[in-house]
Amino acid sequence: MSVIARPLAALGAGVLSVLATVGRVGLFALAAFRHILTPPFYAREFLHALLHVGYLSLPVVGLTAVFTGGALALQIYAGGARFSAEQVVPQIVALGVVRELGPVMVGLMMAARVTSSIAAEIATMKVTEQIDALVTLSTDPMKYLTAPRVFAGLVTVPLLVSVGDAIGVFGGWFVSVQSLGFNPAVYLKNTVDFLEPNDIVSSLVKGAAFGVIATLMGCYFGMHSGRGAQGVGQATKSSVVAAAVLILAANFLLTQAFFAT
Repeated sequence: MSVIARPLAALGAGVLSVLATVGRVGLFALAAFRHILTPPFYAREFLHALLHVGYLSLPVVGLTAVFTGGALALQIYAGGARFSAEQVVPQIVALGVVRELGPVMVGLMMAARVTSSIAAEIATMKVTEQIDALVTLSTDPMKYLTAPRVFAGLVTVPLLVSVGDAIGVFGGWFVSVQSLGFNPAVYLKNTVDFLEPNDIVSSLVKGAAFGVIATLMGCYFGMHSGRGAQGVGQATKSSVVAAAVLILAANFLLTQAFFAT
């Protein structure tokens, strides 16, 4: 092979590898949704996933949201002061948190907390041959492990996003009232009057998409992990990176879609 052909061959091999991975993930996602929609349903696993993905994520979502909202209010006030436009703080904080920062923040928290946990759990089950035991007992691992977790992400993350949005707006309100001298009632009125139904819908749709991505990546890399402790660690790392990148990419696409409407 010539010197010129070698880089092209390496580039082509890399592109083919990426396309093959995308195809495998796509087929995995289709299989997961097929199992969600068809019986049998494992209610206990679903409830456990609801607790793990949703309820136990509330503290980190709340703390992240309140500080993000407060910092956003300070930054917008500092920027607006340069153009004598300090009064736009309530509107911009509400729009920024609800349409962008709230969903993305919750999605990345899910990637850090939930995706890594799911990948490590399922990869450990594979290493210790528990998944093989499920197959021996005529239980489909996709049905038992993946479907409840993905469905829980689809259901609970929009709720987490709504909570994060509310707490983020509250953080901006608190900082604006306590540090920037805004009137509490006027701030809240400006926030409520400025937000539109499309803003809230876009936030919840993003939450559902990010929830699916976060749980799906954890399940996929857990199911396809290598053997041994190194395989578990690699699966956990890869799942978090993939989930974070896909969440940011999906955020751009969904923002563009809602912007067009």
